[in-house]
Amino acid sequence: MKNSRGNPLALLPLVVFLGLFLGSGIITGDFYKLPVLVAILIASIVAFLFNRKESLTDKVERFSKGAGNSDIIVMVLIFILAGAFSQAAQEMGAVDATVNMALSILPANLILAGLFVIGAFLSLAMGTSVGTIAALGPIGVGISSQTDISLALVMATVVGGAMFGDNLSFISDTTIASVRTQQTKMKDKFKTNFFIVLPAAIVTIIVLTVMTLGNHTSIGEHNFEFIKVLPYLAVLIAALLGVNVLAVLTGGIIITGIIGMLTSSYNLVEYFSAIKDGILGMSELVILSMLIGGMVEVIKYNGGIHYLLHVLTKNISSKKGAEFGIAALVGLTNISTANNTIAILFAGPLARNVADQYGIDRRKSASILDIFACFVQGLIPYGAQMLAAAQFASLSPVEILPYAYYPFLIAVCGIIAIVIGYPRFSSKGKEVGE
Repeated sequence: MKNSRGNPLALLPLVVFLGLFLGSGIITGDFYKLPVLVAILIASIVAFLFNRKESLTDKVERFSKGAGNSDIIVMVLIFILAGAFSQAAQEMGAVDATVNMALSILPANLILAGLFVIGAFLSLAMGTSVGTIAALGPIGVGISSQTDISLALVMATVVGGAMFGDNLSFISDTTIASVRTQQTKMKDKFKTNFFIVLPAAIVTIIVLTVMTLGNHTSIGEHNFEFIKVLPYLAVLIAALLGVNVLAVLTGGIIITGIIGMLTSSYNLVEYFSAIKDGILGMSELVILSMLIGGMVEVIKYNGGIHYLLHVLTKNISSKKGAEFGIAALVGLTNISTANNTIAILFAGPLARNVADQYGIDRRKSASILDIFACFVQGLIPYGAQMLAAAQFASLSPVEILPYAYYPFLIAVCGIIAIVIGYPRFSSKGKEVGE
């Protein structure tokens, strides 16, 4: 990167991708008209047009480095296991059983609010929003099919619950990244962050409850086999115990197979076939994630991310302005990278310098980083969370977007916290973590 201020032209691949993906849908009224894989492939080709003096081999190696980033590969493994677990559980009858049990226990007008709370607890325990969506996505689809609740609304609720834990969990990559880059303590950041976003969770629960008043179901209250609910309960309990998400999903696949054969829901061959079908069903998502990772690495190398950092920090003149600058910095970086952890890692060091310069407590700067990264990540239609939810529901991410209340509300709460100077600290950020 020759220019210390970065290179705005390096963001062109992202502009092309968004233009193709969103533009074609807006113009035609059909967001399936242009396959998202084609849009990202074209954008990736545009990325390869930069740095003509470099050999194609060097560009391919750089792209491959981004596609093979450890965060991307872990996400891919989660997708693969999630697809296998989801399909095996569905063919065994776990989804119908779980949905029927939920509808039997909860009043119809609390089903959606209950799903959000379950998602919040699960993501808080697992530390991964994608893993939470993988576990609850099929259940959400089942709830929608047996009630009169919109499928897009249900899946947006799943995404909202998943983003709650992504933002707050002690084992979430975003929490770890924000704490490390700001050099503060995990528990201090959690307390600060929690009290900022708690109103967003409460309002979301109220909104979801009001929206489902008068909801009707199409099933009997006790029409389910409890043993078929056990795979999801096992996943939930293991997550609450802090087991690694990959181990959780692998265990879920094994338990599902055992129960499926004990109940004669399928035989061994059919079980293996369900696992294969589930994995293949995630193939588009896997390819898309890797292509996005490769394109982002090229954008970064060519100075696109650095340009954003420069533009967003050059005109800061006050403490509140600095806090809004940090929010905008991580938000736009997240839009460019489609990964909130990577966005925090990019923006974090500069955010810490800005925080120290303008007297911002590092607990607050860490919270701002995480809140606004999760806000963007929960809304961008090409982010892993929206794509995963859309995959389970066979919807376009854009159809889910209007109902993504919680990600939007945490941004509102974050903005209010900046404007009113909440929370107020008795010690300076420099003392935290030392």
